Amino acid sequence: MKKLILSLVAMTTFLTASAQKVLVLYYSETGTTKTVAQEIQKQLGADIEAIEPVQPYSGNFQETMQRGQREQQSGQTPALKPLKKKIADYDVIFLGYPIWFGTYAMPIATLVKQQDFAGKKVVPFCSFGSGGLNTSSDALKKALPKAKIQEGYGVRTARVSAVTKELDRFLKENGYKKGTIAKLPEYSAQQPVTEKEKALFDAACSSYQFPLGTPSTVGKRTTPDGTDYKFTVKGQSPSIIYVTVGKEPGAKPEFTQVVR
Repeated sequence: MKKLILSLVAMTTFLTASAQKVLVLYYSETGTTKTVAQEIQKQLGADIEAIEPVQPYSGNFQETMQRGQREQQSGQTPALKPLKKKIADYDVIFLGYPIWFGTYAMPIATLVKQQDFAGKKVVPFCSFGSGGLNTSSDALKKALPKAKIQEGYGVRTARVSAVTKELDRFLKENGYKKGTIAKLPEYSAQQPVTEKEKALFDAACSSYQFPLGTPSTVGKRTTPDGTDYKFTVKGQSPSIIYVTVGKEPGAKPEFTQVVR
């Protein structure tokens, strides 16, 4: 009976969502966010459009970051080409962007100033080097107080190959796509990190270009795909770092995101 009720709830949620018009709207600098956007569009059959600055960013990492930082500090956001789609025509907007300086890229700062998202469900999705989904979602809530900012999805650029499976789960869990999926278990209580767990953390994080700190405690959970770890980390700013290890033989640990 309980399974039947859950299935009916999930189906009702999907039918409600499927009756709504959905737009995948995104800015992509290097193509990673575009990959995520296209996968969402493919899985949902939604409309899709790219956000385009009038003056494109160079694509060179250093030049892009320097320009983005100047714009962020001065408050002068980049001009955008007009959208072909009308936000007013849609009920749900999947809004995608790369993370710059801990939040959404500057073209999104222009977009949220210019467009009216009042009453719309906005689902953030982003690509990042280490993290930023939580901080960018909080920034969207402040920038769009009349919109309904939903739970978002984020992926490290280094793990973009995982988006198909992860998005399938995310879209089903949140009622945007038909189907039910087993809920993942909760993490165990935090315990002091062992030497073996410290080695696993180092293997997952050592190739990252910036130091991520030293793990102090860890919680774990076993999933159908492997084992996930939730490390609390001491460093310049305390953080939580998530690491996953697939169940296939020889799978290497990967960190999935940093939450500061």
